[in-house]
Amino acid sequence: MRQSYIPSGGAIWWQNWDETTKLSIEVKEMIHSEQTPFQKIEVYRSDTYGTFFTLDGLMMVNEKDEFIYHEMITHVAMATNPDIQTILIIGGGDGGTSRELSKYPKIKRIDMVEIDERVVRVCETYLPVTAGHLKEDSRIKLYFEDGFKFISNQMDGIYDLIIVDSTDPIGPGEGLFTKAFYELCHRKLSPNGILINQHESPYYEFHQKGMLRAHARIKALFPVVEVYQYHMPTYPSGHWLFGFASKKLDPIGDHNVKAWEKLGIKTRYYNSKIHEGAFALPNYVLDLINHRE
Repeated sequence: MRQSYIPSGGAIWWQNWDETTKLSIEVKEMIHSEQTPFQKIEVYRSDTYGTFFTLDGLMMVNEKDEFIYHEMITHVAMATNPDIQTILIIGGGDGGTSRELSKYPKIKRIDMVEIDERVVRVCETYLPVTAGHLKEDSRIKLYFEDGFKFISNQMDGIYDLIIVDSTDPIGPGEGLFTKAFYELCHRKLSPNGILINQHESPYYEFHQKGMLRAHARIKALFPVVEVYQYHMPTYPSGHWLFGFASKKLDPIGDHNVKAWEKLGIKTRYYNSKIHEGAFALPNYVLDLINHRE
């Protein structure tokens, strides 16, 4: 992936592309740029998408559609088991995932492990819509270290929910797609524990490979493994997946509609019908994950 500014008729365009496909966004200005020991962080302001930030030139979060990603990575698990109390987020430095979880009063502890502290601090400054709550919710504990090392040092069975809110399986996020990492997640989950992972996209071949590797490794460990989809307009192809894995609970069979709706959680994308419909995958995705010709 590469990135550049293309002046056109006086406008400035941010572009993110591979050899054959481009996503372009007209921007008003770049408002922050820095190179950390882990990655390059840039923040832009645009009329259409509001403020957005990129890591190594890739779109991560923007004000217009971030709610889709963050609601779908959190509420599916919470509606399957509304009694979840202890949570580990690996990644999630923009804060949006912990923001959604902070809506649940029954949750007692949210450990958030982000390898690059600067991601969190930049988002606190420029994206308060996702990170503004981080200093206000005492249940959220921030740890700035490698996620693999952190989870290795935790007690077995300690978490009811682990959310792997990672970047693509390159750079700082590469270790979060390995068999050894998923084995650790399995050990650290409680008997009703759920693992949600960023499952890449089924559409382009360069994302398919990461998705299929992750799916095969998780399926070898957990008795319940499902994939669900969501529409993310500013991610390549717009068609993206999350993985759902559990030691016991099924996201459809154990979907606790009444308990979740009784909580009155305000959402903009997720609802109980979306929950069930998201697991109805297109045939081309089923063919991929089931190795069908």
